[in-house]
Amino acid sequence: MTSGTPALSTLTTMRVGGAPERFVQPADRAELVRTALDVWASGDDWLLLGGGSNTVAADDGFDGTVIRIATRGVERLEAPAGRIRLRVQAGEPWDELVAATVANGWAGIEALSGIPGSTGAAPVQNIGAYGQELESALVGIEFLDEVTGDVRFLTRKELGLGYRTSALKRGMRGIVLSVDLDLADNTVPGGIGAPLSEPVGYAQLANALGVPIGSRVPIAELRRAVLALRGSKGMVLDADDPDSVSAGSFFTNPIVSEGFARTLPADAPRWPVTPPEPETVIALPPGGVHPMDVPSLARGPYEVKLSAAWLIEHAGIRRGFALPGSGAAISSKHTLAIVNRGTGTGADVAQLASFIQARVQAEFGVLLYPEPVLVGLSL
Repeated sequence: MTSGTPALSTLTTMRVGGAPERFVQPADRAELVRTALDVWASGDDWLLLGGGSNTVAADDGFDGTVIRIATRGVERLEAPAGRIRLRVQAGEPWDELVAATVANGWAGIEALSGIPGSTGAAPVQNIGAYGQELESALVGIEFLDEVTGDVRFLTRKELGLGYRTSALKRGMRGIVLSVDLDLADNTVPGGIGAPLSEPVGYAQLANALGVPIGSRVPIAELRRAVLALRGSKGMVLDADDPDSVSAGSFFTNPIVSEGFARTLPADAPRWPVTPPEPETVIALPPGGVHPMDVPSLARGPYEVKLSAAWLIEHAGIRRGFALPGSGAAISSKHTLAIVNRGTGTGADVAQLASFIQARVQAEFGVLLYPEPVLVGLSL
C-alpha cells in the first residue's frame, strides 16, 4: 500500500482539488478490504477515488482519507454456450477492458468505448453512451458493505439501476470490489468474418457508421466510430486536447413529465423514457352499456428525457463561454462539458456550473443536476 498526500488535482481529470488529510492506495483486493475496514473503524470521513474522471474537488482539499482503487485483474467465469462471463477487479481501467473485449469479439459494452475511469465506478452511475448502458451487460458486483463490514454479492436488480443512478449513488455506502459482466461471444466459428457488435441503438452512431438503427456492424468498426465521435466532442482523454481536461458531461440530461415537455419549444429534443400506453379499442355489446361500466381510455402520465446540451445552448451559453477572470470554461467542442483552461480551480468550476444552472432554470424552468461527484463544493 502506498501512502502520502498527493493533491487531488494530480489524480483527477479536471485537475482541481487540494491534498487530502490522508491518502492510501491498497495494492490488492485483500488489502483494500483491510484498509477500508480500518478507515471505517476510525470514524474518519473517507472518499473513494478511481480514475478521477468523475470527481471535482475543492481547492482546500479533503478532511479525511482518500482510498484510491487500483486493484487489477480480469477473471473468466463459467458461462452458457455463446456467452462470456467476466469478473473484473474494480481498479481495472474501463476503456482498457472495453478494448480487450472488442479485440476478443465479445459484444455488450462496445458502445461504452472511450469512457474514462475505473471499472468499479461504472455501476455507481450506470454508465451509458450511444444507446448502450452498463445495465444491459451487468450481472452484479462484489460489494464491501460499510454498515456490516461484510462482502456480499449484489445482483443487477438489487442495485436498482436507472438513468445515471443506482442504489450506490442513492446512499448505499461501501466499496465495489469487482464487477461481473455477461457478454455475447460473437466470434465466428472457424474465424471466417469479423465478430459483430450488438445492434446499433443510437441515431448519431448509426449515421456515423452509415447503417440503419438496429444494424450489427463489425465490433472493431463500432468502437472506432464511437471513439471518433467522443473525440470530436473532447470526451476522450488526450494530452494534446485542452478540451479533454474535464469531468466529461457535467450535467445529466433532465427527465421531466411529458406534459411539462410540451411547454418547451417544439424543436427541443426529447426522448420517451416510459413509453405511452397503446391505444385501446373497446367492443361494446349490442344495446350498449351504462357509461360507468366503460373503462377509462385515459393514458397514464409518462416521462421524457431532454437534452441538457440543447437547454444550455438555447439559454444563451455558447461553446467556449467563460465568466470574466475564471480559469474554467465551456468546452469549445461541446456545451455539456466544463473544462479547466489551465488555471482553473474547484471554485471556478462550481461558479460556472451554478451560472449555467441559473440560466437554464430561468429560461426553461428546468434544474440541471451535476453528474460528477462534488467534493467540498456545492451548486
